[in-house]
Amino acid sequence: MKKIYPQVAVSKKAEAFLLMGHPWVYDTEVTPIGEVAEDGGLVTIHSQKGSFLGTGFYNSHSKIRVRVLSRNANDEINERFFARRLRYAWEYRKSIMKAEDLDACRIIFGEADQMPGLTVDKFHDILVTQTLCLGMEKWKPVIFEALYQILKDDGIEIRGIFERNDVGIRELEGMEQGKGFYPLKEVEIPSSCEVPIVENGIRYFVDFENGQKTGFFLDQKYNRRAVAQIAKNKKVLDCFTHTGSFGLNAAKGGAQHVHAVDISDDAIKMAQRNAKENHLDSKMSFETANVFDLLSSLTPKQYDFIILDPPAFTKSRRTVEHAAHGYLEINERAMKLLPRGGYLATCSCSHFMTDELFRKMLREASSKACVSLRQIEERQQGPDHPILWNVPETDYLKFYLFQVV
Repeated sequence: MKKIYPQVAVSKKAEAFLLMGHPWVYDTEVTPIGEVAEDGGLVTIHSQKGSFLGTGFYNSHSKIRVRVLSRNANDEINERFFARRLRYAWEYRKSIMKAEDLDACRIIFGEADQMPGLTVDKFHDILVTQTLCLGMEKWKPVIFEALYQILKDDGIEIRGIFERNDVGIRELEGMEQGKGFYPLKEVEIPSSCEVPIVENGIRYFVDFENGQKTGFFLDQKYNRRAVAQIAKNKKVLDCFTHTGSFGLNAAKGGAQHVHAVDISDDAIKMAQRNAKENHLDSKMSFETANVFDLLSSLTPKQYDFIILDPPAFTKSRRTVEHAAHGYLEINERAMKLLPRGGYLATCSCSHFMTDELFRKMLREASSKACVSLRQIEERQQGPDHPILWNVPETDYLKFYLFQVV
């Protein structure tokens, strides 16, 4: 017999959003009906008139009071349900990516894979996870074991699952922060928190314990290839290089020289190591510096290709205006430094810095720099970070390639 869950009724506004396909219901839009729901437990969602709208995770601690898990009234939420979802996500990646690109890819992208609040990145034979939903936290023993088995059945032996739950948003969900290996059945805990991966033919060492986010930014995989294609014979400045990925792709693409800059000394050390590992160190130089200060000190025409891949300058709508000034400053400075005919790669990884705002900023920056921009390409995140059109939060990465004319 199918399990009956506590019920909640939602406002007409929330109902409209749910019917359009958005998977979140906020705290001000929910009214419990009868039995009080358990935090992290499942509830059925109903309209004011009693129509079924879905099943989701409830959490009284969270501003997102209910996260929709299924819109099918016949779904039974159990081990088989999650195994289907995981298998579907993995088969999707296998369909849209070449085999060599699966060595390092995102397997689960939260709501875009109908797995709310869960991120799973694959770094060769290590999975790195982040769980930001209390309901998923409660189901993770089932989910992690199922995902391990799905990959094993496909010939991929995973050595370990490492949790990067060291993020403040977990506390807003009523969960503790922390990081460490998840104890998989019959799998020995790895002795190292570093793993080698290959992306675009370049070998990297990923520190998944201490690196930013899950250890490596997988969403720019194909954007790095686009940079490599136009880097030949160019003098390249790679700003906010992190562990060197854009710069390494440019060097491999035939750049005359690449200078890679980041404010983190640890990141620069890892970038240098990656360059040496790929025998590209003779074509690259590295510097620990504040990019804003560096761009002010450089001589115009010193570089003919500048890459700007900054961290998210804003993580909320309240700070978008301030962030826009930061993006404007670095882009204007880069445009002034480039010669006519030079190239610029520029991006933003903040959902709140919308494409409309980003394009507006670029127009202002080019006007202030007294240059024109010839667009080569407009790109987004890789398809292993799928965008759901009815969930704008999944659409976050803006990437542009320009020639300055």
